[in-house]
Amino acid sequence: MLHIAVVGIGNISPSHIEGLLAFPDRCQIVALCDIYPEKAEAAKKKYNLDCKVFDDHQTMLDSGLSIDVVHVCTPPYVHGEIAIHSMDAGCHVVVEKPMAPSLKECDAMLEAEKRNQVTMACIAQNRFRNEIYKLKQVLDTKIAGKICCAHVNSNWWRGHCYYDLWWRGLWEKEGGGPTLNHAVHHIDMLNWMEGSLPDAVMAMLANAMHDNSEVEDLSLAILEYPDGSLAQVTSSVIHHGEEQGIVLQCANAKLSVPWNLKAEVSRTNGFPEEGGNQELLEKLEAFYQGIPDLLYEGHTGEIDDVLSAIENGTRPMITGEDGRKTVELITAIYKAGCLKERVVLPISQEEEYYSLEGIIDHAVRFHKKSSSVENFTDTVITLGSYQS
Repeated sequence: MLHIAVVGIGNISPSHIEGLLAFPDRCQIVALCDIYPEKAEAAKKKYNLDCKVFDDHQTMLDSGLSIDVVHVCTPPYVHGEIAIHSMDAGCHVVVEKPMAPSLKECDAMLEAEKRNQVTMACIAQNRFRNEIYKLKQVLDTKIAGKICCAHVNSNWWRGHCYYDLWWRGLWEKEGGGPTLNHAVHHIDMLNWMEGSLPDAVMAMLANAMHDNSEVEDLSLAILEYPDGSLAQVTSSVIHHGEEQGIVLQCANAKLSVPWNLKAEVSRTNGFPEEGGNQELLEKLEAFYQGIPDLLYEGHTGEIDDVLSAIENGTRPMITGEDGRKTVELITAIYKAGCLKERVVLPISQEEEYYSLEGIIDHAVRFHKKSSSVENFTDTVITLGSYQS
């Protein structure tokens, strides 16, 4: 039985708590921690938990309470600090997205994992959506051929008051806008599908709708891969309807989420034959439909995977190395957008954009955040949808 602590009882914590409660024979929540302890007390009551409540993570770690795994669900700027302190205390760690706002923090977290011989997993729960998981399985058969062009739409909508919360909309606290905090899901997916980072990035950043935020609310990026293929990533919190998805134009066919297939076949003059490649379409469709559904989806699916890794001494599906790759690509997008120039990967330790301090020093500030609120009374959130 693994003893679990959840640090940060904000909007995303219910996904962790409910996911953990799905496995009562494997884990038990023994602690909830938040700088606003009343939020932890409310969650304790809501979920009828037999646990202790803390207002400081270090106090919790020093309390003598038996804790095996710490789930870090706080704002991004303290992910690294809490994760490292927890690993130094001998705990395994599950870190919400993004892993951290900077590569320097990511590397410090990875070093702490290695130093303490514990396991760190990073949340990227969309890999545990049936439609995403099945798309990856189809892609890996190579039947559709290599990826030639990818379109990633991380389209969300957030009202003006979204950035009224005290830590949002600040480079120092949130680390960025939707490129870091929303598209992180889709960028992880893209890295997973591609199997590698791009060689270079070009990007533009904008703030079109939220004048109470210094960070971007929209970015468009073009990624260039070693084989000459390209990808386009839209990161937004200004898109009505929140239509999200990924389209992979492969050599032999188009694959996408929401699931949709197209496969052209050439006439003798190079134009597409009417009806397309029916034989290939049928083969791809049959393979897709034959993939069994995941037993658990979303956060619950990833929590199941992490528990299994800790129980069996194996690596989780989404490691700290995966989390770092996502942050590296996001950092490259920010660097390209701030400098308005083509940026080559990897980002080295000598570069100013390697650290959060360097990012803050060079970031574009679209507006000045002049007021804020401590907490919202409305806690209903959306976790993304995939629509055609």
